[in-house]
Amino acid sequence: MRMARPQSHLEIALASIQVFTDDGRMDLQELDRLLELALRDETIDDDEKRVLANIFARAERDGVAADVATRIGEARRRHGIPA
Repeated sequence: MRMARPQSHLEIALASIQVFTDDGRMDLQELDRLLELALRDETIDDDEKRVLANIFARAERDGVAADVATRIGEARRRHGIPA
């Protein structure tokens, strides 16, 4: 029996755990990995947007470098991810 692939928004949520348990702050490589998961099918659906919005808010609350903040802003504008 073939195992179903987890829904991408769940994969993104699980991947974010490593982001925040590693050093507590999101870096550009970690952000790009999360976006890569979301864009695997070339679109970001509503569930992925919701999960990414929560992750971005947490990252910003904890503090991010300027390049990460810029990339988050670009992702929000480009893909309609709420702030």
